[in-house]
Amino acid sequence: MAGIVVIGAGQAAAALVAKLRALGHAGPLTLVGDEPVAPYQRPPLSKQYLLKEMALDRLFLRGDSFYAEQGITLRLGAPVTAIDRAARTVTVGDAVLAYDQLALTTGSTPRRLPAAIGGDLAGVYTVRTLADVDAMEPEFRPGRRVLIVGGGYIGLEAAAVAAKLGLSVTLVEAAPRILQRVAAPETSDYFRAVHAAHGVTILEGTGLARLLGAERVSGAVLADGREIAADFVIVGVGITPNTALAQAAGLAIDNGIATDAQGRTSDPAIWAAGDCASFPWKGGRLRLESVGNAIDQAEVVAENMLGAGKDYVAQPWFWSDQYDVKLQIAGLNTGYDRIVTRREGEAVSFWYYAGPTLLAVDAMNDPRAYMIGKRLIEMGKSPDPATVADPASNLKALLKA
Repeated sequence: MAGIVVIGAGQAAAALVAKLRALGHAGPLTLVGDEPVAPYQRPPLSKQYLLKEMALDRLFLRGDSFYAEQGITLRLGAPVTAIDRAARTVTVGDAVLAYDQLALTTGSTPRRLPAAIGGDLAGVYTVRTLADVDAMEPEFRPGRRVLIVGGGYIGLEAAAVAAKLGLSVTLVEAAPRILQRVAAPETSDYFRAVHAAHGVTILEGTGLARLLGAERVSGAVLADGREIAADFVIVGVGITPNTALAQAAGLAIDNGIATDAQGRTSDPAIWAAGDCASFPWKGGRLRLESVGNAIDQAEVVAENMLGAGKDYVAQPWFWSDQYDVKLQIAGLNTGYDRIVTRREGEAVSFWYYAGPTLLAVDAMNDPRAYMIGKRLIEMGKSPDPATVADPASNLKALLKA
């Protein structure tokens, strides 16, 4: 019996294999990962782990004994080099593994700066894997100068950690404002002020011309000609879904590995979930880069691999930790035309509306607004904006309205 093979050993893979066993799948189950370690949490890497607030063993999603007890074979530290769909096999190093069904949870890779502008110099880092963070950790020493390229959540989180550790931090963002691709100007303004209060220099509307240095980075020249000295550089300019393996196998690609509503690719024996997968969404296609999506989508795929025939209905949610601020996001803000602000003491939330319809909520240190906003969006309810904006109003009552 060939059984099920899962390629990729991140959050989605861990959720998928655990769900398969929980649902009673008793056949062979193999998880293949190119990193030499079992599946682990990525969000704490650049925050609690780098700050030494979380030990290495706490990063792992499951204890050492889980996979053995569940009869899950781990093949780690060896990438899959080919999928033979006709033979239903995958090549891993010198081995060929047969499958009845295959799941692709191959994740994504950070975009790097081009080598032509210094992207391959020593001292230039991206943030994605345990190895990435272990490599950059020695750089984080008080008084050193770090240049962060990119004002999205990865860049801002890296800036917060560096500032907390006593480094001199400069962040450059080519767009007119930080978080422009993902958040409203109000959220950008909020976090710009938070970082300024912690001594971070943020340069918006400022492109990077090139990095300086012979073998190791020593600084940067900005698009306007300014030069900035830097002891090291962190690049946070987005990620690319890992689709090369699927594409080489002839699977349909559309902003990721294209799946149907149940997570099935263009080959009925192959499934996909997590950062690498795009799925039908409101007449188009959507690919979500989040822990929540990785888990939820993988668990639905596990059910469908066992015959459930269940559509994946995404309920998007995200979070970011910066200093003592916890940002929680519910929903997707695409197409918003109005922001409603609610303030209660130190807590603030921004509610995104398209006409009368509530689309999303950004909540800063306001878990109640986040939870209620998330529930409202899931229920398809859109509260009156004036009620939302009134700090005296009872948010919880909106769920029953």
